Amino acid sequence: MPVWEYSFKTREESNMAKAVLKDVPVHPKVMYEVMNTIRGKPLGDAMDFLERVIEKKEAVPFRRYSGKQAHKRGLGAKWGWSAGRYPVKAADYVLKLLRNAENNADVKGLDIERLRIKHIAAHKGMVIKRYMPRAYGRSSPKNKVSSHIEVVVEEV
Repeated sequence: MPVWEYSFKTREESNMAKAVLKDVPVHPKVMYEVMNTIRGKPLGDAMDFLERVIEKKEAVPFRRYSGKQAHKRGLGAKWGWSAGRYPVKAADYVLKLLRNAENNADVKGLDIERLRIKHIAAHKGMVIKRYMPRAYGRSSPKNKVSSHIEVVVEEV
């Protein structure tokens, strides 16, 4: 069995809490954009932002994987980037991960109001490969891509 470790290394972990979700059925490209938006923010602000994304009141700017993305109103003024989406499924899983990290910090005795996202990352998970039969004896790949996501929050 392969051994999984956090990609974030530190010596002092007394003021930090971690959480991880594996095999999330969302593409790592979408997870990257959501996580890049909330990286470094206070935990409460990040959770409020993700709830607004789920309600489709605020869009996530797509910077790296922005090919053929529609422009959303208000993104340019706030983020300086106008291409974006409302990735509801990805935001829901990241919100679940942040709530898990918040509970871990609470159990550890950290102050919830002073938590800030120190590290957040998405890694490629398992790919389920399938093939769809087509005409004339051909077939097309139909792959399901998943992600592993991790977060480290720090008390500031």
